Amino acid sequence: MKKTITAIILILIMTAIIVLINQNKSIAPGEEEKNDTVETPKSEEPNPEETANTPVSIHGNLSVKGTNIVDKNGQAIQLKGISTHGLQWFPQYVNKETFEFMRDEWGINVVRLAMYTDPNVGYTKEQHTKVKEGINYATELGLYVIVDWHILSDGNPNTHKAEAIEFFKEITTEYKDNENIIYEICNEPNGNVSWEREIKPYAQDVIKQIREIDTDAIIICGTPTWSQDVDIVAKSPIEGYDNIMYALHFYAATHTDWIRNKAKKAIDSGLPIFVSEFGICDASGNGGIDYNQSEQWINFLNENKISWVMWNLSNKQETSAIINSNCDKVTGWTLDELSNAGKWLIEALKK
Repeated sequence: MKKTITAIILILIMTAIIVLINQNKSIAPGEEEKNDTVETPKSEEPNPEETANTPVSIHGNLSVKGTNIVDKNGQAIQLKGISTHGLQWFPQYVNKETFEFMRDEWGINVVRLAMYTDPNVGYTKEQHTKVKEGINYATELGLYVIVDWHILSDGNPNTHKAEAIEFFKEITTEYKDNENIIYEICNEPNGNVSWEREIKPYAQDVIKQIREIDTDAIIICGTPTWSQDVDIVAKSPIEGYDNIMYALHFYAATHTDWIRNKAKKAIDSGLPIFVSEFGICDASGNGGIDYNQSEQWINFLNENKISWVMWNLSNKQETSAIINSNCDKVTGWTLDELSNAGKWLIEALKK
């Protein structure tokens, strides 16, 4: 009797096991995994259009047509951006994060690298390396870049003409295939120098050297009296070369209607002008801001599609510096960390 009961119990247990097995078989293969695990969403592939959406990728090689800069499609383009201060004094702002922030948050499409050319104020051949760093960062970010041979205290561009020719030979040899590079060959000639006697012959010699290697990049030439007398240059521009422009510099609290009249006269005569440096304070780079004249100037430049670069990218304790002197950050600035000039620049870039 006990054996019979044991056998019956075994049969019942086996039957239950078979039922359970059959129930599990009715579940579709893989369904348990779907119920018990959460799939990780696949990351989307980068959008090539978004990653290539930079000023240089959009506009490509620039050239000069009439008084305007035009892009690879022949459409007029206005460059707007910021100039470094002297690279020997504020090298920390030449870095990729700085340029990228200003491109993405402020909308600049050009940066100017100001390398002072007088050994008495810091020029050495080692500065060439810092210039190249700036060119490389701008190129990686798709920004246009002005290589500025920053004559100032040396006054006469011929003082260091041999060094200028050597420098531009070096830079053009390395970057002749870049689409984004612009050469500024003499920032602000000043003192007892004239266009016909000193500046133009200097420019012709330096341009000749550049064109032997880089045949089509835009070249900006400084003009007499700290790059103000564009009307004088308009009477006798450099001939025989394409894509040559002429620098006009102003500081709004000092240079008002009389400089704008010079600019208008030059434009009307067909001279292509590039404002490669300006400020909204006085000509010392300090003093008070003249907001009224600054607005008149920026409206004039925009109406005439004149490209412009503001001075300066630093935290120097002066009005023209766009960063507050107590701020050591080199990127990611808040409005409170910018000077009044910096706040004005952000608004000007939107216009």
